[in-house]
Amino acid sequence: MTESLKTADFYYRLPEELIAQVPATPRDSSRLLVYRREEKRIEHRIFREITDYLRKGDVLVVNRTKVLPARLFAHTPNGGTVEILLLKRLSLNEWEVLVRPGKKCRIGARLRVNEELSLEVTAITESGERHVRFSYEGAFEDVLARAGTMPLPPYIHEKLSDQSRYQTVYCKEDGSAAAPTAGLHFTPELLETIRAMGVEIAEVLLHVGLGTFRPVKVENVLEHQMHSEHYEVSAEAAETINRAKREGRRIVAVGTTSVRTLETVADENGFLRESRGETQIFIYPPYRFKCVDALITNFHLPESTLLMLVSALCSREEILRIYETAVRERYRFFSFGDACLIL
Repeated sequence: MTESLKTADFYYRLPEELIAQVPATPRDSSRLLVYRREEKRIEHRIFREITDYLRKGDVLVVNRTKVLPARLFAHTPNGGTVEILLLKRLSLNEWEVLVRPGKKCRIGARLRVNEELSLEVTAITESGERHVRFSYEGAFEDVLARAGTMPLPPYIHEKLSDQSRYQTVYCKEDGSAAAPTAGLHFTPELLETIRAMGVEIAEVLLHVGLGTFRPVKVENVLEHQMHSEHYEVSAEAAETINRAKREGRRIVAVGTTSVRTLETVADENGFLRESRGETQIFIYPPYRFKCVDALITNFHLPESTLLMLVSALCSREEILRIYETAVRERYRFFSFGDACLIL
């Protein structure tokens, strides 16, 4: 029963050495675990061989969001240092941010990042995030590009030598605090091969907030509160997907962010409309997917909302079996790790 679904039900053991510290080179040389749901069969491939599993008429749905260099280090008037992580833009120069250490960031505190950029804390949320007002000259994106760094997850300890490796090759629109990592495996050449097969590619947008990756701290899964994230589905993307649904063709989502966008907007028959807004959708088993037929994703943290989402595609027991297999076969896990295709 869903009422008894516990966070601990989504735990698995992961040796620390399997947490990928650097991305695969080239991007499409990462490994690919394929799970066929009907036969409950696992296959082991290389990511570029995903073309063997896609077919003419499929619609591949990608998230065009671009990661901001959202990590800043600011200085207090008495010489202290504060780490700031941009979470969500509230207005032209106001943001919701995560700060460490929080005790240096009370309401009214003024901090300086560099000669170009300073900020004032204007509010503190119930969950401890800060609202800050930035002061700068010119375009904020240009100032941030010079002042900020990529917000790599805390389990990645290696320095990223090429910042573009934490972006998808099709990213377009600034706004994410973390990468939609399933898309990191695609190269322009692989996407061109996929298009040439007759696979359509539809773009949606979901700006990834760090709330997606926060640990579930409640024992009962139903009590977890998701943070909201901004999404957009264009009329063009909706029509491409709707046409495929009417013709019985598959919708293959690239990443959990694409899944959450599609399932937020889809009606009971899986059809979309042009839409934008904020989503707090939380997908866990049992769940009836309305739009998504298949998923390309990475391997997710134990007890995470992302692991719960992929469990809803088959079952918790099957996902844990898949993950046990991936550990045994020494797959690489998390953001820079290998990929999983659930068909």
